[in-house]
Amino acid sequence: MSKGMYILPSLFTSGNMAAGFYAILEVVHASASTFWHLDNAAKAIGFAVLFDGLDGRVARMTGTSSEFGKELDSLADVITFGVAPAMLAWTWGFHLMPPVGLTDWDLNIKLTQLGAIAAFLFLMAGASRLARFNITSNPQPSNPGRPGKKYFVGMPIPAGAGVVAAVVHFQSGVPLDSWYKAIPWLAMVAAVGYLMVSTWRFYSFKDIDFSSRHPFRLIILFGALIAGLWFFSKPVLFGVALLYTFSGVFWRLQWIFRRRKQPRPPTYKEASQTS
Repeated sequence: MSKGMYILPSLFTSGNMAAGFYAILEVVHASASTFWHLDNAAKAIGFAVLFDGLDGRVARMTGTSSEFGKELDSLADVITFGVAPAMLAWTWGFHLMPPVGLTDWDLNIKLTQLGAIAAFLFLMAGASRLARFNITSNPQPSNPGRPGKKYFVGMPIPAGAGVVAAVVHFQSGVPLDSWYKAIPWLAMVAAVGYLMVSTWRFYSFKDIDFSSRHPFRLIILFGALIAGLWFFSKPVLFGVALLYTFSGVFWRLQWIFRRRKQPRPPTYKEASQTS
């Protein structure tokens, strides 16, 4: 029985990988007339985020963490949260964008090429984020606050993939239809890639202990979130993704302004003159 418990976290990891593979298949089958495949891909990435959050927590709760499970989880994350959202971002934002008139054809080709570069950078940033997480024993963000497991160093790759999936799902998978919409999307994909390789802090939710008694307010919060996801998944997921993204930017700016207000330490010359 104890040996069989080690399979349980791997089952969630396998579900994560299966959702990522399904998302890739849906992106491949998408076209301008069958754009709902892109929405299905975004939903699959969303379910994969859930599976990814459960496999590590189940492993810790059952005491079945292993090096094999960690490596398998990282490989699954590269597929599900690296390759799948990169293909989704490029196909939805650039590949299926219709050219408006013959004069815009060259612009459409250039945006498609730039979008491919941004999607590849997103993939590389996610893989680099995973590699850094695997080799760093005690990472510290550049705006640390209180050190501990409360924060991630850089945006985690599931959150980065979740941002891409939430935006596509919010639009029901309907591809972008103009260059002035594709340019902000290009900047957003590149910005999310940068946040993943940055040393900015993002809340990890690891300090929430589900085995202890929770306040009644926390139960209400989780109930409201589940109800919102069930009835209003598009605006709720879109709002949660943007809120989590800007939370890291907010903490970074807060740290910068707080550091500027602190008095500058005296130099060696100034200290010697006052002594």
